Amino acid sequence: MKIAITAQGQDLNAPLDPRFGRTGGFIIYNTDSGEFSYMDNQQNLAATQGAGIQTAQNVADTGAQAVLTGHVGPKAYTALQRGGIDIYLLQSGTVQEAITAFENGELTAAAGADKPGHW
Repeated sequence: MKIAITAQGQDLNAPLDPRFGRTGGFIIYNTDSGEFSYMDNQQNLAATQGAGIQTAQNVADTGAQAVLTGHVGPKAYTALQRGGIDIYLLQSGTVQEAITAFENGELTAAAGADKPGHW
């Protein structure tokens, strides 16, 4: 299974990025193989609107089935849900810590957005 983790760097030791739509990038991690890659999200950092929706589409294009992030707005939440992608919210830690918590079943899927749009 592929998961996408918002990251403030390009490796597993990078801090989790609390933003979804305006994150600098994602670690795309394969839970079956342990392989990962970095997906840049720079094109959405300065978007005046639609950053969450466009970022959700980019994540869906990777084949990810889950997103691990700090926060998600209503439009991004809806777009991810429509794409069949579960969202798990974490408040801190590294990408590796988020992956470990996910793999150990310590996270609960979000029941909705936890931030208003454009935060």
